[in-house]
Amino acid sequence: MPPLCPKCGRPQSSAMLCPGCLGWQAEIDGIRSPFHFDGAIRQAIHELKYRNLRALAVLLAQLLDDYLAISPVPGEVLVPVPLHQKRLRERGYNQSRLLAQELGKLTNLPVVDDCLIRQRHAPPQARTATVDERRSNVADAFSCRDRRLQDKQVLLIDDVSTSGATLDACARALKEAGATSVWGLVLAREV
Repeated sequence: MPPLCPKCGRPQSSAMLCPGCLGWQAEIDGIRSPFHFDGAIRQAIHELKYRNLRALAVLLAQLLDDYLAISPVPGEVLVPVPLHQKRLRERGYNQSRLLAQELGKLTNLPVVDDCLIRQRHAPPQARTATVDERRSNVADAFSCRDRRLQDKQVLLIDDVSTSGATLDACARALKEAGATSVWGLVLAREV
């Protein structure tokens, strides 16, 4: 496996911070992913996310569990990236929640899916063009209902990370509610 940027997890030539993370005052402790967002994994994520093939969550969570076995990440509780209620009604389910539930069965880690909430509806991140647009799109979009995750190491689960903006916005809300660390674990990274 090539060296990774310790923050965003992108493969690079050294284990130093990549140029994109040097000036990024991120709240997320790090982002890890077993795959690049292309080919078969991209197809599988699209089938899960847009074509209602929820059964794929079982296989995809197994891939995340396999990755954790060789590249452990600190975490004592799994928290899926939440959808806004409007998007949840449109889609009928949260693919990140499905992944977290299946991963929880494999890791025996509890899943807390009703603490972190998306309080502000925003256009899908896939429709934004730049990192700055992505960051402002999700700024202050998340909050925690309570302090249940205080003093916990949170493993934040999502399907894809492009800029890390959504994961970082979630990490900010989780840390404001007392989480000691927040690592993002996603199936695929756009690189």
